[in-house]
Amino acid sequence: MPLAIDLYCGLGGWADGFLAAGYDVIGFDIVQWPYPGQLVLQDVATLDGAQFRNAVAIVASPPCQEYSYRNMPWRRVRELPPPSNALFDACFRIQHEAIAAAGRYIPMVVENVVGAQKWVGPATWHYGSFYLWGDVPAVMPFAGGDAIKHNGSGATWFDTGLTRLPSHSPRRRQASAAIAKIPPALSEHVARCFLP
Repeated sequence: MPLAIDLYCGLGGWADGFLAAGYDVIGFDIVQWPYPGQLVLQDVATLDGAQFRNAVAIVASPPCQEYSYRNMPWRRVRELPPPSNALFDACFRIQHEAIAAAGRYIPMVVENVVGAQKWVGPATWHYGSFYLWGDVPAVMPFAGGDAIKHNGSGATWFDTGLTRLPSHSPRRRQASAAIAKIPPALSEHVARCFLP
């Protein structure tokens, strides 16, 4: 089975599509989520990309909170320093290390929010509110109703009422992960495009 590496894997939105397309998927995160593939609890920043030389594709969804927060209309946000791109940059470092170790090209797609563009550059494509960088396939699916970040019931982040909870509370983190989960139509399409 082809191997896909899922960085900052969360609840496994990327994994769902890659598994459906027949891949073996290994996800990396620092939180124990209910993940559909093989989950490794490890900080992505500590990974050596050379260990992924057998991968067919790498996908990633780095945390977006710093970018999202800095795009809020509050005055105090304008006084903040720029967000760190370290989590985003780690994805591309890992890809380059994997390519060097494999001696062949390994495509990667990184997903984040529209607000990240100000700090990391223009996205290659977007599927509704899911913005994509890297090796985005030339032909992408139509962004239907599942292309807006919501919690599975159709409620967006502000509809959930969880914004009143502390940012590190388990319920708020779980809701945030559910809202950020990659839609099946997007993950399955990307997975099929990268099949060897």
